[in-house]
Amino acid sequence: MKRFLSVFFSFFVFILLLNCHSVQRKNDYVQRQWMLVSFNQFKKAELIKNRAEVNLTSEIKDRKINGSAFMGCNRIFFKMEFKTNNRIEISGIRSTYMSCEAMDLETKFLQSFQKMSHYHIDGHFLILNDKQGNTIKFLAADWD
Repeated sequence: MKRFLSVFFSFFVFILLLNCHSVQRKNDYVQRQWMLVSFNQFKKAELIKNRAEVNLTSEIKDRKINGSAFMGCNRIFFKMEFKTNNRIEISGIRSTYMSCEAMDLETKFLQSFQKMSHYHIDGHFLILNDKQGNTIKFLAADWD
C-alpha cells in the first residue's frame, strides 16, 4: 500500500509540474488590449479613426501569446514569445486579405511589427522596440 501511495504521489507531482511548465499564470501588465497611439509618420487621429490595436488577452502557453491586431482593414494573427530581459519574438504572422483605405498603415505596421525585439511597460503604455531603435507605442485600452 505504501508503495502504491508513493507511486501515485510521484505521478501526481509530475503531472502538476508538467502543467505548470506549459501554461503560465496571466500577466495583467501585458495581457491586455492595446490601442496604437504612436507609430512612424501616422498621426494619432488616424490611428484612432482606424481603431488600430493589438490584442494580447489570450493565455500564455509555453511563453507565447496567440495575439491579434487590427489596423482598420484586416485582422492580423501572430504569436508573441516572451523571453528573458524583456526580449520578445514575434512569429507566425498571417492575416485576412481585404483591400481598403488603411492598407498603407497596415503594410507599414506589419513590416515594422515583425522586427520588434524588445518590450517594456511604462505606466499604461506598452512600448515595442527593434534593434535599430524604432518604436511602436500602445496605450492600454482599459485605462481611463
